[in-house]
Amino acid sequence: MIVKNEEWKAIPLLHVYDESMDNETPVVIFLHGFLSAKEHNLHYAYQLVEKGVRVILPDALLHGERTTHLTENEMNLNFWKIVLKSVEEVNTIYQELKFKQLLRRDNIGIAGTSMGGIVTSGCLAIYPWIKTAGICMGTTSFTKLAQHQVDEFKAKGIEFPMSNAQQEATFKMLSHYNLEQRMEHVKQSPIIFWHGQKDSVVPYRMSREFYDQLNEKQEQYPIHYITEPNAGHAVSRNGILMVTKWLAQHLA
Repeated sequence: MIVKNEEWKAIPLLHVYDESMDNETPVVIFLHGFLSAKEHNLHYAYQLVEKGVRVILPDALLHGERTTHLTENEMNLNFWKIVLKSVEEVNTIYQELKFKQLLRRDNIGIAGTSMGGIVTSGCLAIYPWIKTAGICMGTTSFTKLAQHQVDEFKAKGIEFPMSNAQQEATFKMLSHYNLEQRMEHVKQSPIIFWHGQKDSVVPYRMSREFYDQLNEKQEQYPIHYITEPNAGHAVSRNGILMVTKWLAQHLA
């Protein structure tokens, strides 16, 4: 297994593959969580490469090699800037894969944990070329999560640095990335969710309500949902194995 630290279009990333792989090999872009970094997801890359998938692990804006040493509060205030930049950079990486002749066919998946799962959901909403996806501890609605974050700030007595008008404008802009409003993309891209029921960072309902609503309508969507009743904001080993197996199978 080969792990190369590379930079594509000013995006630092780990490129993980083995010598048997070529431009016919499927690819997964795997996105890390908030305050994490690309190398923290190498265990996912190991599982995927073992299953015949090339993996790209990028550092998000202000993370890893791109850190500017902001405080946690400053990072929190930049959360949506980081998420939207990551959504943009997923497309940049996709275009670079094509340019570098590493992706002859569009056999590509996107996955991530926490913030990376949120970015994955946003990518699914706007990019029709994604063949499959894994959303771990994410959300299918940027606007619902943003409202939850505002409520959390207020509950803690922290002054939120945006007027009501600015908040409304931000919510309207974020709604463009709500996966639940892009159901045609859901039908064409099989998705696996993993979410612990005791998650206190990204509430379980942020992804589960979407799945339950689809079941109530009895519509046939290629979605699989894994949950663990006692799990918090950390994917279990079983979750890691099931998510990577799903991605590899749907790219085979």
